[in-house]
Amino acid sequence: MKLRTIYAAALLITIGRAQNLPGTRPLTDSGDLTLEMLQGLDRFLTRQTQAALDTRRQFWHSDFSSAAAYERSIESNRQDLRRIIGLVDARLPVPGLQFDSATAESLAIAEGAGYRVFAVRWPVLDGVSAEGLLLEPTRPARADIVALPDADWTPERLAGLAAGAPTQAQFARRLVENGCRVLIPTLINRENTWSGQRGVAFSNQTHREFIYRMAYEAGRHIIGYEVQKVLAAVDWFQQAHPGLPIGVAGYGEGGLLALYAAAVDPRIAATMVSGYFDTRQNLWQEPLYRNVWGLLAEFGDAEVASLIAPRALLIEACRGPEIAGPPRAEKGRSDNAAPGRLTTPALASARAEYERAKSSFEKLGAGKALTFAGSGSGEPGGGAALEIFARALWHGSGLAPTGAAPRVRTLPDAPERQHRQVLELIEFTQRLIGRSVHERERFWAKADRSSVETWQRSTAFYRTYLWDELFGRFPAATEPLDARTRQYRDEKLWTGYQVVLPVWPDVIAYGILLVPKDLKPGERRPVVVCQHGVNGRAEELADPARDDIYHQFGPRLADMGFVVYLPQNPYTEEQGFEFRLLQRKANPLKRSLFSLILAQHERLLDWLSTLPFVDQRRIGFYGLSYGGETAVRVPPLLGRYAVSISSGNYNEWVHKTMDWNFAGSFLYAGGYDHYDFNLANTFDDADMAGLMLPRPFMVERGHKDTVGPDEWIAYEYAKLQRLYDLLGLSGATRIEYFNGVHEIHLKGTMEFLRRTLKWRAPAER
Repeated sequence: MKLRTIYAAALLITIGRAQNLPGTRPLTDSGDLTLEMLQGLDRFLTRQTQAALDTRRQFWHSDFSSAAAYERSIESNRQDLRRIIGLVDARLPVPGLQFDSATAESLAIAEGAGYRVFAVRWPVLDGVSAEGLLLEPTRPARADIVALPDADWTPERLAGLAAGAPTQAQFARRLVENGCRVLIPTLINRENTWSGQRGVAFSNQTHREFIYRMAYEAGRHIIGYEVQKVLAAVDWFQQAHPGLPIGVAGYGEGGLLALYAAAVDPRIAATMVSGYFDTRQNLWQEPLYRNVWGLLAEFGDAEVASLIAPRALLIEACRGPEIAGPPRAEKGRSDNAAPGRLTTPALASARAEYERAKSSFEKLGAGKALTFAGSGSGEPGGGAALEIFARALWHGSGLAPTGAAPRVRTLPDAPERQHRQVLELIEFTQRLIGRSVHERERFWAKADRSSVETWQRSTAFYRTYLWDELFGRFPAATEPLDARTRQYRDEKLWTGYQVVLPVWPDVIAYGILLVPKDLKPGERRPVVVCQHGVNGRAEELADPARDDIYHQFGPRLADMGFVVYLPQNPYTEEQGFEFRLLQRKANPLKRSLFSLILAQHERLLDWLSTLPFVDQRRIGFYGLSYGGETAVRVPPLLGRYAVSISSGNYNEWVHKTMDWNFAGSFLYAGGYDHYDFNLANTFDDADMAGLMLPRPFMVERGHKDTVGPDEWIAYEYAKLQRLYDLLGLSGATRIEYFNGVHEIHLKGTMEFLRRTLKWRAPAER
């Protein structure tokens, strides 16, 4: 008898009575293994965030030999920043400002000492305008300035026309009093009045988060949209008043926009950033609308500031906006806003980030162009800050003191203006859904569908792109493959084992293995990896006493003689641990939950392939809900999965994440972790599932499942079926509809698994 057969026979004798699976170390942990896994992943991401301060240097190749050489050397970084904040659309020309008349007698809505105020708007993108105030001095202007309030301040507050901002904080008013022409755009605020629509649904998400979600999926961003409005104002300044210096000054959210606008556009000569500049290491704690894909992998605020060097930049440490969290969900609104808060940047932290930024300015011989002012408290534009900013623009003497309050004739309807601004961005973004179909067609133009072989070769690029650019890739497991197991269940036909697999230091993959008891010496069985949905537990799927088919499908497959593995994926909440914060920590690193999941599944496949009773050529995947999403995203990228089944999730993903006309959209749900930057223009579900080919792929769909209408699923599946048909693989894909809800049906899918994994259970079962 061969040694392998002898070992297998011995294994079968001991497998039913051993406390741990032979060939593994005993698992002795007494705590909650799921929570241990989640906490380990959290600590791992925290370490990765800290390490990014050093690893981001690989993206920078700055040449300080001259200002021109420096500009050329940082151009790729500038383009990266433009891309990740969604600054990708061509702006409309700005032939002039449109004035909204206050009265029949005068266009001006207010007058002050030496200036007049006008309500204006200007074109930005197709169907998108900026609206706000123009503060026009009566004497020739000495500089043109875009003044940006915090998101919750109206332009009127910054100009001293409405209550809510102390006189010292009205820096737009003081600048025009000193001879500057000032444009103040309206920013999208943090209210939630228009976050939804009648007849569909409403959310307690702020306007900024609501627009952020749909825009993010299309490779845009609320930050990019509003930077576009700033740059459209710069376009007008440059055209209408050539030769005048242009500055940008902002507070709070406006400070963020001022920093980014100056970083991407060298036409801006001087910039003031108030109440914003800080380390971004805790970006994951800020509101979701500040989440930027890959930001910390390449940029902190210091690196963004380096894109402004050697131009003038003033950092003012002052009291910033204080936001404890999203608005409370009023009656008629779903409570699904993402957590996130804003606090005043700590003085020491802001100064430390300023010190990091100094190097680039000093190496260019422009050390004095970067200044730091303020005590960390007080109002924006206080003390010497505005004086420094003004001198940087026109190199003249200091500012005159604040004059008399302006005389107001009439004020714009600020709530209605906000409504217009919100609706314009929503409608612009909704139009991107239709455009995304054509964008994906262009993206996939290099895929060769002439044969299976050419398809596999030509789609290697797309697999790499999906993993690296849209999900993010962590290095493969670094820890030795040292499995720890213990017996978990002892059923009539199979034995269950808890399994812990090391991945990286302090990071594990956890799951439950169900091993049939009728294995014969030397026999190798197919494996089905059964995946739970959101907030699911592997233990639930291993319990044959559960009376619903969703929780029973693991034991049912084990009863049929399959080896079954039930991985614990990180999309579950345990003891107050919010798993979506893993996504928040990962995104700024250009990573996601699926970066972690893919690495865990690679480790799982490594281990399954070592088991003497597993046929590594016959490992299938079957997931429901979030597990069905995993079925579309993981097996197509991991070639060791021989077949994949997506249940209760396969969809027109672009509509599922972006369409505000669909009440089941993630726009109206808590699942902000389901958003992937720019996925809409590159992959929908059929595109991802098509990477599985020529391996089999199946969709299971309940007619009453509210994740999407049958028509969406049928349309998206038809594209996949066509691809399999064109390549002569019609039998390798299937969709089964059944009269059910969001559940496992286990009828057609059972037959599909038996056929594709070449398994027929013994008759006695």
